[in-house]
Amino acid sequence: MTILGIPMNEPKPELMHTSDPPANTMQQWFQLSTRAGLAHIVLTGNYTLTALEPILKSLMDELSKQAKNRDLHWDLTGIQQMDIAGTTLLWRAWKAQRPEHLQLRPEHEKMFARLEQLPAIKTETPYRDLLWPLTAVGGLALLLWQHAIGLVSLIGQLLLDVIYLFRNPVYIPWREISANLYRTGAQALGITALVGFLIGIVLSYLSSKQLQLFGADIFIINILGISIIRELGPMLAAILVAGRSGSSMTAQLGVMRVTQELDALTVMGISHSQRLILPKVLGLGIAMPLLVVWTSAIALLGGIVAAEWQLGLNSQYFVSALPDAVPIANLWLGLGKGVVCGMVIALIACHFGLRIKPNTESLGEGTTSSVVTAITMVIIIDAIFAVLFSDVGLT
Repeated sequence: MTILGIPMNEPKPELMHTSDPPANTMQQWFQLSTRAGLAHIVLTGNYTLTALEPILKSLMDELSKQAKNRDLHWDLTGIQQMDIAGTTLLWRAWKAQRPEHLQLRPEHEKMFARLEQLPAIKTETPYRDLLWPLTAVGGLALLLWQHAIGLVSLIGQLLLDVIYLFRNPVYIPWREISANLYRTGAQALGITALVGFLIGIVLSYLSSKQLQLFGADIFIINILGISIIRELGPMLAAILVAGRSGSSMTAQLGVMRVTQELDALTVMGISHSQRLILPKVLGLGIAMPLLVVWTSAIALLGGIVAAEWQLGLNSQYFVSALPDAVPIANLWLGLGKGVVCGMVIALIACHFGLRIKPNTESLGEGTTSSVVTAITMVIIIDAIFAVLFSDVGLT
């Protein structure tokens, strides 16, 4: 039957497929055969990176399948060219172990022998050792012991330097001590004053709110005087100096280690402890009590302003009543904390600065460890003073 000249009973012409699936190309790389009842695989072609790149993954999968048969005989004598890429491909397919039945060319034998000599890759076990908490605590204890030994050695060297300078005063580094006194003391006046003033305002404002409930407004003088002069003033000054001046000292010594300036001083016969460490310890030991007095005075000024604004307490009366409310022993106790904290901060900063290795990563880690350790020691020292002098200045 035809309509308009077109036969209707004939099948319609199908569209031509332009992308037929490729034929199995694995035969040009290996052939499987059976000889005398034994299975053989014969590798042919060029096992080089250029030739293997298009079919690398598929060939790897096929060879890995065949390698699961332990009785399979491998014949590599038909390979024309083979480089390290082909050798590595076969080695991974064999799971880093030669098959029991293998035929090689002499030149290929050297390549596989070299792979066998490579050390085995150690795989990390997913489970931790059951004793890892004990190991971690032991490592921390050993590290703490090393730092303690280093600090004791540094203190001993400084004592020897003090004895030497006492016998030979002409070698006392006055200029270095003065420079450290200026950097750690005079340049820290601004930040300590700002923080102290704000802390005094906050403490006075919160305390006055509570005292108003009991009609004990006058006791704001006792609270501010004892808390600031005895505790907050020394603590604030020490923490700020540890973060500001302690990090600066550690970074300075660390940069000198990185730039090999410390080695140059050793070559010239100049002592590190006399010219670098002792001036820092003495300078900060002198500057800290002065900063404690400064910080406490500014904090009290902030407390007076807040008390006059919140309670209507006259500032002149506050100043005149302060000596009677706060015994003078509290001031000496705060100054003693300042001296001890200042010298300890400088010792810790110099200790970590000298331990820095000549690389930038160690410089950052050493500075961070120095600041954290110094602040922790400041808090510990404050707690020790609070326990030892618990009956001083409070009665």
